[in-house]
Formats: sequence, structure tokens, C-alpha cells
Amino acid sequence: MAVKVLDESFGKVVLIKLKGGKVIRGVLHGFDQHMNLLLENSVEIFDDGKTSDLGSIVVRGDNVVIISPPPA
Repeated sequence: MAVKVLDESFGKVVLIKLKGGKVIRGVLHGFDQHMNLLLENSVEIFDDGKTSDLGSIVVRGDNVVIISPPPA
């Protein structure tokens, strides 16, 4: 199920919520069987709505709580 959602989200903007409450938005550029995610043009979104550019990052799968796919 999760792999299907990731496949359909490939090359699109996804919203990732991490353990500890961080929220990151970026273009899904790759993933593996551990749900490690490669994001391009990523930004961290803070509670007050401000953002911080992160660029290209790898998010470890064991830190991911929620992956929100792009709207249909």
C-alpha cells in the first residue's frame, strides 16, 4: 500500500511529518524498501508558517510518521 502511494507520488510534492514534530515539504525524488526518502527542493515548515530551505535531503524511513501524497 505505502509503496503504491510513493510510486504515484514520485516527482510530485509530498508533505512528510517526522518523529519529534518536524514537517518537511519537498519533491519526492526516490525511496527504498526501508522508506528512506530522497527529497529535492525541500523546506522545513514551522508551526508559525515560516519555512527554512533544506535543498536536497535524505529522510530516514524510521523517522517518518506520516507521508501525505499530493492532492489528486
